[in-house]
Amino acid sequence: MAFGKTGLELELPDRFRYRILEARSAEALPDPARTLEQALEDPIGSPPLIELARGRRSAAISVSDITRPAPNSFVLPAVLERLEAAGIPREGITILIATGLHRPATDAEIREIVGEQIAARYRVENHFARDLEAHRYLGRTKSGTPVYIDARFLDADLHLSLGLIEPHFMLGFSGGRKLVAPGLAARETIVVLHSPRFIRDPRSAEGLVEGNPLHEELLEIASMARHDFSVEVALNRRREIAGLWAGEPVQAHRRGVEFVSRALLEEMDAPADAAITSSAGYPLDLTFYQSIKGASAAAHVVKPGGRILLVAACEEGPGAPEFRELLKRYGRAEQYLKETEDAEVIIDQWQLDKLALVVQKAEVLFYVPGLAADYYPTLWGRAFATAREAVEALTAGLEPGATIAVIPEGPYVLARASAPETCAA
Repeated sequence: MAFGKTGLELELPDRFRYRILEARSAEALPDPARTLEQALEDPIGSPPLIELARGRRSAAISVSDITRPAPNSFVLPAVLERLEAAGIPREGITILIATGLHRPATDAEIREIVGEQIAARYRVENHFARDLEAHRYLGRTKSGTPVYIDARFLDADLHLSLGLIEPHFMLGFSGGRKLVAPGLAARETIVVLHSPRFIRDPRSAEGLVEGNPLHEELLEIASMARHDFSVEVALNRRREIAGLWAGEPVQAHRRGVEFVSRALLEEMDAPADAAITSSAGYPLDLTFYQSIKGASAAAHVVKPGGRILLVAACEEGPGAPEFRELLKRYGRAEQYLKETEDAEVIIDQWQLDKLALVVQKAEVLFYVPGLAADYYPTLWGRAFATAREAVEALTAGLEPGATIAVIPEGPYVLARASAPETCAA
């Protein structure tokens, strides 16, 4: 299983039928550097980047934080070269780490995110969602979301983003518009985007963009922020670049989503009795907050009443302070869903929303050794000190021949059970 930086080996009993759902993988691009050059010279729905940048004096580039293995250090040099060739001075270029409400990147992480040379030569700064004064108010969306975006992004003459397209547990797919909001949005915007109105909508799910209300909301916000140009990449299982698109952000992202959907979708003839999943290892399983995505992905292939075992290293513990408090506050998922339905949204509660929806369908078990044991009583499922104990609990009472789906890379797998679901025996 993908687990931390080293992986985790599980010994599984042989009396069951296993369906290994590995991340389907496209071939690596034979010459990604040439593909990048072509994409910037002949972008989708946009003039070439160098032409788009001519006459501008400044540019802001939004890039993913450390929780996404985006190849920014590969993409950025070609982008920066064109911006400077078009006349934008180096001191007029700002690279923003789109943290959303995640913690700021450390200096070492910034070097990992953008590369040593770029970190040394360019202005690379964290976004701080909790500092409202650092944002500018752009009005409200048609549905009423207040839109506050990082002023450094808005103040630039040209607004760019570098996105990684992969399944996202509520937005359908990451990348594109997500690098503007929630990536560069203020807390006041993010809490609305992650409110029950969006998060508990069944259309806010992995692999779904058509009719996804959160996807549509973010497109509107990105348009308000004048999102000018994006470069989107897709990775294969070896984290090599399998696809790359650049141009007008909505069109470039749509092209990438079409590719990733074809490359990743794994279908099962019938839902499984149980599933073992991960959160794709480092960096996604650094915290329990992020690791919940693995359970959400597995819920699509398990029968109602089935079981899900989530294994995640959680080396940084539970997550942000607000999330830690929420983890200990609610003893049952039903209580949480009821009490938060119409209450003011608390930072990071959205991951618990998704976990609550999963435990409404299946029993969830945990092997999360980096999470302190005093959190175990309120995890809405049993947690175990060893992986062996967790596997034994998952399989206890299952009939011989029961089907167990094993998802070594958790949320990187876009899987569906195509047959009608029936309750487990």
